[in-house]
Amino acid sequence: MSPKAIVEVWENTATVFEEHNVPLSENSLETLFKADTLNSILAKLNEIVGSSTTTCIEGG
Repeated sequence: MSPKAIVEVWENTATVFEEHNVPLSENSLETLFKADTLNSILAKLNEIVGSSTTTCIEGG
């Protein structure tokens, strides 16, 4: 998903993108971050929305 799409669904995630100076673009997170940074960003986003590997499905 893109930062823009994520914030449209979960408004409270905007702070994560602000902390990392990421514009709310339509580019996917995979194109914006290297793997190690992406994992960190995803962990923060999942924490904010209360999601985990238990509630998420791969690829979606």
